[in-house]
Amino acid sequence: MYMIDAAAYDYKTLNETIRQNTGGCTVTHCLGQRFLAAGMGEDHAVTTYGTPGNALGAYLNGAEIHVHGSAQDAVGDTMNSGRIVIHGSVGDAVGYAMRGGKIFVRGNAGYRAGIHMKAYGETCPAILIGGKCGSFLGEYQAGGILAVLGLPSPDDAPETLSRPIVGNFPSTGMHGGRLYLRGDTSGLHFPEYVSVRAATDEDMRILDPYLTEFCDVFGYEKSLITGEPFTLVTPDTKNPYKQMYVMN
Repeated sequence: MYMIDAAAYDYKTLNETIRQNTGGCTVTHCLGQRFLAAGMGEDHAVTTYGTPGNALGAYLNGAEIHVHGSAQDAVGDTMNSGRIVIHGSVGDAVGYAMRGGKIFVRGNAGYRAGIHMKAYGETCPAILIGGKCGSFLGEYQAGGILAVLGLPSPDDAPETLSRPIVGNFPSTGMHGGRLYLRGDTSGLHFPEYVSVRAATDEDMRILDPYLTEFCDVFGYEKSLITGEPFTLVTPDTKNPYKQMYVMN
């Protein structure tokens, strides 16, 4: 596998170098270089060490990306297919408008995770967050599967351990897809236009293949995760904006 030291490149030159090495490459010393692997297809596999910058894997079209570290905002922005695996945490807007592929995050996510996710044709995007998320989770979600597991991470700060699994205003404007939340969600406040209920066995069968893959990637025992109850959130109207922006 071709080795690239990111410390020697700006983001444009680094991306050109990655693109020239089909088949696979490992990038070390990432420090904020943006747009890494953007638009790359099935002929690319990229492993990074460090912290890639914004829009990692944007418009991804089948490539495989593994990040040994954390990543910044807009991971997987508008991705079509492929898989992004983050062994640390991510910033805001992970999976923005993604319409296919999978994003697995071992740690936490910032604000607006899964915003504008949508299913397209036979594709169903999926984001699984191992830790917790900030506010506006699943904002305007139109399709796909979004799951937050609330698992503790060794590098969590004390204030992270004590906060709810999700911040304020989850599922604002949701009009499609499925949101799964693991553990106690009794203290969370959802909008009136979504349905919030305990996930059934049939609901969990839909999530199960993604959960199995998540556990295989990060080395979790799946039975320890499924031992906790899950809550399922789905839209309850096709016109949530009516209640958000007008009086009637």
